[in-house]
Amino acid sequence: MDFLVDHNLGRHTVLLAGTIASAGWLEWVPVRFVSFSQIELPIDSDDRTVWRFAQEQQMILLTANRSMKGEDSLEQVMREEIQPSSLPVITIGDSDRLLNDPIYRGRCATRLIEVLIGLEDYRGVSRLFIP
Repeated sequence: MDFLVDHNLGRHTVLLAGTIASAGWLEWVPVRFVSFSQIELPIDSDDRTVWRFAQEQQMILLTANRSMKGEDSLEQVMREEIQPSSLPVITIGDSDRLLNDPIYRGRCATRLIEVLIGLEDYRGVSRLFIP
């Protein structure tokens, strides 16, 4: 499964990827973290554009701080556009802690894998906070 990584989580996903790989999960569940620059999506794209792109490409959006106010906020977009087949948005609860606390990072990595394994149960869910 591909994750579209919000523009401010580059270092976070390097650490998450390492944690996932070292735990051996990649043998069971394919995971790929894709940056905005890799897909040529401008980092100043509004939340509606980002959410629609992720859904169209069947990518899970991984974020830490997308907007919650305004007509193009992530919350508003999900309220208006979510479908039963929509993929969830995964939000890291404490992005600073993920960088500095290996136990917390491990819990986040494990939770990501749990979501992927049970992904069909999470379709139509707007947002999941991890860990």
